[in-house]
Amino acid sequence: MLERLFKLSERNTNVQTEVMAGITTFMTMAYILFVNPSILGSAGMDKNAVLLATAIGSAAVTMMMGIFVNYPIALAPGMGLNAFYAFTVVIGMGISWQVALGAVFISGIIFLILTLTQVRQLLIEGMPNSLKHAITVGIGLFITIIGLKLSGIMNIRLSLIPPTLEKIVAAKGNGSPLSFETIIELGKLADHHVLLAVFGLIFISILMARKVKGAMLFGILISTLVGIVMGVVNVPAGFVPVAIPDFSNNAFLALDIPGAISMGLTTIIFTFTFVELFDTMGTLVGTTSKAGLMKKDGKIPGIGKAMLVDATGVSLGAALGTSTITAFVESAAGVGAGGRTGLTAVVCGGMFLLALFFTPVVGLIPDAATAPALIIVGSLMMESVKHIDFGDFTEAMPAFMTIIMMPFTYSIANGISFGLVLYPLLKLITGRGREVHWIVYILAVLVVIRLFFLA
Repeated sequence: MLERLFKLSERNTNVQTEVMAGITTFMTMAYILFVNPSILGSAGMDKNAVLLATAIGSAAVTMMMGIFVNYPIALAPGMGLNAFYAFTVVIGMGISWQVALGAVFISGIIFLILTLTQVRQLLIEGMPNSLKHAITVGIGLFITIIGLKLSGIMNIRLSLIPPTLEKIVAAKGNGSPLSFETIIELGKLADHHVLLAVFGLIFISILMARKVKGAMLFGILISTLVGIVMGVVNVPAGFVPVAIPDFSNNAFLALDIPGAISMGLTTIIFTFTFVELFDTMGTLVGTTSKAGLMKKDGKIPGIGKAMLVDATGVSLGAALGTSTITAFVESAAGVGAGGRTGLTAVVCGGMFLLALFFTPVVGLIPDAATAPALIIVGSLMMESVKHIDFGDFTEAMPAFMTIIMMPFTYSIANGISFGLVLYPLLKLITGRGREVHWIVYILAVLVVIRLFFLA
């Protein structure tokens, strides 16, 4: 049955590898179960209700991606979008969280319309191959930056001059330091957290070099055990691994769609839609490419179904009581562990449901144990750089900007935006405008309008 449903042999994989990959993906993104309630809780939402919505929504949509699309891609409430939802929309604009959920739901409906009318599929088909490969590389570096920060191997230090410090204090912690006040440096290697991450990085690298199946999963588990011995992981007194979830306290169907419409939240809905559009496009392109699902002509079989599931997930998440559910870039960890089919996603989705009953255990896994897996996945995704023609500047520069803007601005959408503007511009100036798909010109104009609007 599994062979017939997921085509395991056709994609050169097996059940054991897919299960390992699914658990690995879950391990690298399990943090969302604790981070999302914390962020949305600051906006006045009940943390237990958000935890339920996060786990159930992630499980449902991830399983849909696995069963209906056969992609090894997991979905969950997106980081960045949840912060925008909580701090900008609810806290900053004074809008109730119920109305904000209504705006998220509407953005999901817009996605469904764009998908059913083939617009989203056309966007990916029209994307130049050089940019598709650049997206894969950029996401690899983006994942690496996340891993380096979580591990503490990379440290960002502030050295603020008095005027800047006064401004930030006056703004209650919000503000932008001057360029020379932010210093990126090597973390404190003597710190036990950093030492554990370095151990995990070396240990997983050795297992990968020896071609041990499940290397990343074993690395995460062993690092967690070592972390307990080192004192990095604190097992609380009276620790009980199993906890019964409280379903009585939830935010199911608490969204206020009429409120979102009556308040005319066009700007908010547009922002949700735009960022989700490019984030998902980048994650789908990058992950499917690494999984070997992208054809030589740049086409990705089943991309329409994947987008349909993704769009459904946005509205479903809002109905359950969480911010935008989107394709997770950490899915690449499972792909790096050998995941090639939807069985990886189904296993990951099942882990989200199980996590509701084992939140104490999941909570023990430290960032220092999962971060090395993200760094290693980043190295695996660098392979796509060889497909970019750096001898042609009209191809090289847009690809380069796409790659570097993702990690250095901490946004997949920003990287794609810069590439989409530069690519048609350079082609036009050099008299090669006909090489560009017409949809790319439209996207470039939309990107410029968005950047101008944000400015």
